[in-house]
Amino acid sequence: MSIWKKPITIDGLNATSANTLVEHLGIQYTAFDDNSLTGTMPVDARTHQPLGMLHGGASVVLAETLGSLAANMCVEENKYCVGLDINANHIRAMRTGSVMGKASPIHLGATTQVWQIEITGERGRLVCTSRLTMAVLQHKGK
Repeated sequence: MSIWKKPITIDGLNATSANTLVEHLGIQYTAFDDNSLTGTMPVDARTHQPLGMLHGGASVVLAETLGSLAANMCVEENKYCVGLDINANHIRAMRTGSVMGKASPIHLGATTQVWQIEITGERGRLVCTSRLTMAVLQHKGK
């Protein structure tokens, strides 16, 4: 059974990135299944830190981007989600190529959601693991 409560397409998800940090960093949504959302981010000058490695903050942006959009697709039309907390453990350095993140829910509650985001390199090795907690809110007047 799918977790998605709103219509979801890759083109529709990518359209939400126009004129945002997500677009600036080259993050693309690439796949979803009944229980996860996947996206990629290049490892290049946009996402490097001064030593030429993937910036940990860029990994956190990818994690929060995937988890936040996924969270918002899992609630009814009259609700929306905002971030409460995120943490990340940076496991492996990357200098070139791209990374792939996969967001999967740990908890989908009425007032909070918790998401696990695993970021891997092109060889499938773990680069970063992150946990994102979201607040579920209701639009005023709905």
